Amino acid sequence: MGVLEVRDVSLTLGDKQILKDLSVDFWEGHIHAIIGPNGAGKSTLASVIMGLPGFTDIAGDVILDGRSLQDVPVDERARRGITLAWQEPARFEGLRVDRFIAAGARDRGTATVRNALEKVGLDPDKYMQRAVDKTLSGGERKRIELASILAMRPRIVLMDEPDSGIDVEALERIFETLREMKSGGVTVILITHSMAVLRQAEHAFLMCNGRLLDKGSVEKISGYFENRCIPCDHTNMPVAEEAAELGVALQDDEGAPA
Repeated sequence: MGVLEVRDVSLTLGDKQILKDLSVDFWEGHIHAIIGPNGAGKSTLASVIMGLPGFTDIAGDVILDGRSLQDVPVDERARRGITLAWQEPARFEGLRVDRFIAAGARDRGTATVRNALEKVGLDPDKYMQRAVDKTLSGGERKRIELASILAMRPRIVLMDEPDSGIDVEALERIFETLREMKSGGVTVILITHSMAVLRQAEHAFLMCNGRLLDKGSVEKISGYFENRCIPCDHTNMPVAEEAAELGVALQDDEGAPA
């Protein structure tokens, strides 16, 4: 049993079933990746775990430390150590960077804010007084959001498409920060369809059409995803014969920690 479990979760939005009897187990202190094509249900799963409005009416359960999160609101989930980094970080006109980072920090002192900015490669003297608004580039907002997460010192970090809209230098800083969080015992869950992001993980889950197709080592999942999922002719639903041929089944985890 992991620190966070998604157990037999299904979710229907409108007249469309987005998640279908999905079960995933996340080990504490590891970097996991949830990978799959666009529309596979990856971001929806992150929203369900975080308990965002509109994503709580599920069948099944999400379990943290052996306790159900049913009826636990998003703010309480955050207090229990779960946080979500958005694919497109929000802008806050008039809100300064230092106050944004300090808002959720365990220690709201200036030293904490400066240290968090330095860790993501931003000069505190240049950024603390700036506003979290449209004057910041996508890469800058991603780094500032990550700095705010570092200051929170969460237990579980969900990152939705961490490479979206940023440059290579910013992405490398994000990868460095992921490794630092892991070394501190944080569980990181990367939501991605990028091979570069997948390779930062230790363990991966392959999703398609709201279902878990396979799980295991990054090497195992990257081979299937790279060779089959991206050029797949089927809209998020490989035919059963092809899945059987490829051995895509819910097999035992490969590379599980001792």
